[in-house]
Amino acid sequence: MDGSSGPADAYDKHAYEPFAVTVDLAVLTLRAGALHVLLVERGQEPYAGHWALPGGFLLPDESAETAARRELAEETGLTDVTGLHLEQLRTYSEPGRDPRMRVVSVAFACLLPDPPDPHGGGDAAEARWVPYDAARHLAFDHDRILADARERVGAKLEYTCLATAFCPPEFTLGELQRVYETVWGTALDRPNFRRKVLATPGFVEPVPGAARLTGGRGKPAALYRAGPAGALHPPLLRPSREGRPA
Repeated sequence: MDGSSGPADAYDKHAYEPFAVTVDLAVLTLRAGALHVLLVERGQEPYAGHWALPGGFLLPDESAETAARRELAEETGLTDVTGLHLEQLRTYSEPGRDPRMRVVSVAFACLLPDPPDPHGGGDAAEARWVPYDAARHLAFDHDRILADARERVGAKLEYTCLATAFCPPEFTLGELQRVYETVWGTALDRPNFRRKVLATPGFVEPVPGAARLTGGRGKPAALYRAGPAGALHPPLLRPSREGRPA
């Protein structure tokens, strides 16, 4: 049901207060062994001078996903964002979340494995990668959006192969383990992690004959790439959830 009770020509579009639709992006990556988020410094009111998640208003001919990819390209400088992991997080529609007018935001989470240095696009004065733990007191309700994005990503690491989206095309199992440790904020047992990953069909595939020096005295580490699987069976649970029913 669309809420109407009469013919289409009886519908009064002026009976409801108009509102705007925006997209907000929680763009996450791993830099220097820590989880980072892309933030922009707002150059205009409201919240001029405050840090916020990148985003913007939908254009008349855009879907939310099209707008999200446009904003992502503008803020990162990437010319091709089609292969990146971008998923809709949820819709934020609380009245008063934007002091200008009623604004409904469709938020997205995006993962970048090897991001370039960002540059501010649109009305942003500056853009930079900020450690997740330092991203606080953001404009609008962006603290909540960012926290929701990390929780979504952390949960999906348990039962999907999403962790490989943080990795370059070829990676070591040590690099993959650091993704889990960084997002979850906890250390994992290396032999146990390796055993679980290699025992999960389709999670990763070895790159024949390829290895990478890791800086230690041991032999070079074997390289892997993402396998064809989309889900993990059994799930790779966080240590705090080990032993709980699935």
